[in-house]
Amino acid sequence: MNDGGVRVEIIGRPGCHLCEAAEQVVAAVCAEQGVAYRVLSIEDDPSLADEHAEYIPVILVDGRRHDFYRVDPARLAAALAE
Repeated sequence: MNDGGVRVEIIGRPGCHLCEAAEQVVAAVCAEQGVAYRVLSIEDDPSLADEHAEYIPVILVDGRRHDFYRVDPARLAAALAE
């Protein structure tokens, strides 16, 4: 799932308030760390929906599940520093 310089992926759906909050945290941490992120929608990819629909938003770091529902900024920053 991970490609190029994108280290963080947010899997969510449009209109999800938890997804919007997670993206704000991810955007701030990634900006501080100089790391790229992208947002993927379960509505655009049935395989993402099958795997993650019950846990959105899901945050992946380097292709591995890091968090779901809520994002701890300090924990995300630490994972990106590894």
